[in-house]
Amino acid sequence: MQRRVAITGMGAVTPVGNDVASTWGSLKAGQSGIGRITTFPVEGYPVRIGGMVKDFDVARFLPDQRLKRHLSRVAGFAIGATSEALADAGVEKATYAPHERGIAMGGSVGRPELQDLADMIHRQHSTEGRELFRQSPSSVILRNQNTGVAAMAIVTESQGPVVNVSTACSGSAHAIGEAYRRIQEGEAKLMISGGCDSLTTYLDVLGFSLLGALTTAYNDDPTRASRPFDAERSGFVLGEGAVVVILEDWEAARARKARIHAEVVGYGSSLNAYRITDAPPDGRGPTLAMANALKESGLRADQVDYVVAHGTSTPGNDICETAAIKSVFGKDAYRLAISSPKSMTGHLTSGAGALNLLAAVCAMRDAVVSPTINLDHPDPKLDLDYVPNKARPMRVRAALSNALAFGGTNAALVVRHPEFEALQ
Repeated sequence: MQRRVAITGMGAVTPVGNDVASTWGSLKAGQSGIGRITTFPVEGYPVRIGGMVKDFDVARFLPDQRLKRHLSRVAGFAIGATSEALADAGVEKATYAPHERGIAMGGSVGRPELQDLADMIHRQHSTEGRELFRQSPSSVILRNQNTGVAAMAIVTESQGPVVNVSTACSGSAHAIGEAYRRIQEGEAKLMISGGCDSLTTYLDVLGFSLLGALTTAYNDDPTRASRPFDAERSGFVLGEGAVVVILEDWEAARARKARIHAEVVGYGSSLNAYRITDAPPDGRGPTLAMANALKESGLRADQVDYVVAHGTSTPGNDICETAAIKSVFGKDAYRLAISSPKSMTGHLTSGAGALNLLAAVCAMRDAVVSPTINLDHPDPKLDLDYVPNKARPMRVRAALSNALAFGGTNAALVVRHPEFEALQ
């Protein structure tokens, strides 16, 4: 028999807050965290805005300050979100044995600094390939995707299952789904899971700009730049941050009298097999992930009240996702509340799916759905209820959270209220 899985803790470091309370408060209030990029000099770039984390210091979360020298910017975000999530769950190191605690995180490989890359290219050409640019070992460690997960394991003394996922913008949703499986199958009693990313680098801004994926229309008005489902949307906005949730075996959490925020009841994953950069207009890839998650949950379409959309603000994604929601939910698609946190945070890439899950859980807990801001010009091709511009008080019995990625990887998670039966 598969075990039930509870969410008992949440942590966040995002462009709209350095903890869950401030992040959720900003999302409910429709406050944007998008502004000028501060991670590199942006003069001369076609895109100069992003969702930036502000005033964050990882040092206060580290029991051993020697770890700090090995942590990249994004790994620090993950440590901060993990510390908050464990505290929220009331989990201490003695709560479970080290082998009963695991980690599953979505993330991306780090990028070299611009000067390092210039030096590598110069050395290669000036010596006709005979001499490599010598980098310090510490710089390689900083860019390694596994370093943050290793540091999380050290800080939390977790020795159980590990899953480190790099499926681009669906990475954290896949990681949470795989953590859910580890607990379902009895491999762990607790999984620290989520995602972190910081693609607000010169390399990523330039690369996504060349692909035509980023909006260039709002450098002087950044809070209006991310416009999911709006007729005047023209591309997404890069963001950064980390969101972590604590998943626990339901019975173990109940036995220790933990507060349960929500229950994870479904997970679906799929590939578009369509194009590398474009989403299928008919929504067929996301449809499969969503349908499988809903099927596993055992819920009917009319028992789900809210969809937290991937909602990137690109013309193609919003059409694809809307088509998928209609395909999965049928006539109930028009009853659903649908909204996109990216309208306020920008795109946290590997952290985006976990942020969507946080929005779903908080909506159930507080009986209020956060809005999609900047939805000022309805697109006649997109005719669902995207909760424009203002939060909506409403009962949320169950929610579906989407993550749809570059390369065509999709993940969907279904969560339900811990008192779901009583709400029927």
